Amino acid sequence: MTTIEGKAIAVRHARIDEEAAGQRIDNYLLRIAKGVPKSHVYRILRSGEVRVNGRRVQQTYRLAEGDEVRIPPIRVAEPTRSAPAPAGKPLPVVYEDDALLVIDKPSGKAVHGGSGVSYGVIEQLRAQRPEVRLLELAHRLDRETSGLLIVAKKRSALTALHDMLREGRVEKRYLTLVPGRWANPLQHVKAPLYKYLTAEGERRVRVSDEGKPAHSVMRLVKRWGGYSLLEVELKTGRTHQIRVHLAHLGFPLCGDDKYGDFALNKRLEGEGLKRMFLHAARLSFRHPLTGEALAFESPLPTDLQSFIERLDAAEKKHG
Repeated sequence: MTTIEGKAIAVRHARIDEEAAGQRIDNYLLRIAKGVPKSHVYRILRSGEVRVNGRRVQQTYRLAEGDEVRIPPIRVAEPTRSAPAPAGKPLPVVYEDDALLVIDKPSGKAVHGGSGVSYGVIEQLRAQRPEVRLLELAHRLDRETSGLLIVAKKRSALTALHDMLREGRVEKRYLTLVPGRWANPLQHVKAPLYKYLTAEGERRVRVSDEGKPAHSVMRLVKRWGGYSLLEVELKTGRTHQIRVHLAHLGFPLCGDDKYGDFALNKRLEGEGLKRMFLHAARLSFRHPLTGEALAFESPLPTDLQSFIERLDAAEKKHG
């Protein structure tokens, strides 16, 4: 038995249930042992102090339901007593079953807490649905981006969704508005993206041969005198992919405060567009557990649709 800060902590054994099944053993340990350095978790795995069903395992071992895990004396996360996330207005649910749900995320809401945001979509969902044992993001959307977001309710569904996303088996299409006249009805953009930090410590992405492969497919939806509405299909899911690919081509997203045209953004704000024009409009994939074909659409939110109508009216007036 070991004592940490006056607390006796002994070897313990955990039985893996359905919700934890499918996780890698290293990720499972890092989740339950909050505050323990990663280096320590990997050391106890390498040394064989962690056992699954009495045997040593590699850090990549995926837990199965019913596995018994021997956990040596380490600090295990205490249940948090922080204030619960405010339930707020219920998030719009597009689809739900016992394995997953798809929500239509409003713009301005972060998907999770952190970076100066106390509560995000996932904390709100957990507050609204305390009876659901597991709620985890399958992927992410930027805070300003509105639209379709998948949340897993089972560990097996989450693991399968992550595999599907990594392998490009989830079709994601976005609508965005850019300044200028986009010429090509269809254009494939393949430019590697590299993540870095600015001098102020902010995360940014740029096109660079040092980066990871990234592939976007741009389709022209509609064009006005000074703007173009594009549908962008993501073949890979890199951070800020649409924003950086289009800015690289000279078509920064309208309202983008990181990679955009700041003078234009100021003008657009006065004309009624007060946020980045990016909306996750379509999702299609096979259900991660049943294989059923699923397809969802989300119409443009009122603020973005109103700006499109403003462009239509201006075009008609001057046309």
